Amino acid sequence: MEALIDARGLHSYYGSSHVLRGVDFHVGPGEIVGLMGRNGMGKTTLLRSILGHVKPRSGTVRLGGDDVTGSPPESVARRGVAYVPEGRGIFPNLTVRENLIVAERPAASADRGWTLSRVLELFPRLGERMKHRGDALSGGEQQMLALGRALLTNPRVLLLDEATEGLAPLLAREIWRVISALREGGVAGVVVDRNVGAVLDHADRCTLLVKGEVVADLSSGELRTRPELLHRHLGV
Repeated sequence: MEALIDARGLHSYYGSSHVLRGVDFHVGPGEIVGLMGRNGMGKTTLLRSILGHVKPRSGTVRLGGDDVTGSPPESVARRGVAYVPEGRGIFPNLTVRENLIVAERPAASADRGWTLSRVLELFPRLGERMKHRGDALSGGEQQMLALGRALLTNPRVLLLDEATEGLAPLLAREIWRVISALREGGVAGVVVDRNVGAVLDHADRCTLLVKGEVVADLSSGELRTRPELLHRHLGV
């Protein structure tokens, strides 16, 4: 089956700083991939290179078989890629309802699509806060809002950068519950998070980046049997 995301030989730069060095990365339909690495190893740059925020100097990015290398972010989004960035990126001066409906887009299949009511079933707390501005929400509520907004685009694949950063343990568990629900519902995803154990629990496969290069691409089960890799490259 054709990969939803298939990046080959990516070399990406910020100015003269060579960040990605020949990265190969793929995500299959319905697959959750954990993207691992210490700070500064290229995880966010890889996501931004896929999304079109950073134009790779060389290499290719394909979405569903179509070459989108260097395409503008709005074009990538229209092809079914949703992004929850580190920092969440919600609109602080809009209400919860406005933040959600601004992204709403019909699904390819009406019976399986994400609607406002379905998102509120997943995040009941948002239903209680519909008239509150984005900047009046807690960190956990903002993350729920960012996830809900992304789902309302009815994506084929969801990219989550620092999925639970700064959240209290109870709220972090809620986000992981949602990631499990997405996995069961067949939505593909890429998850970046510092909780290595949680990533291994929820991802089908993990890609490990070190200094802009892939040093391991293994199933979560295989990676658990290689603790020396985790210790050497993640310090766990």
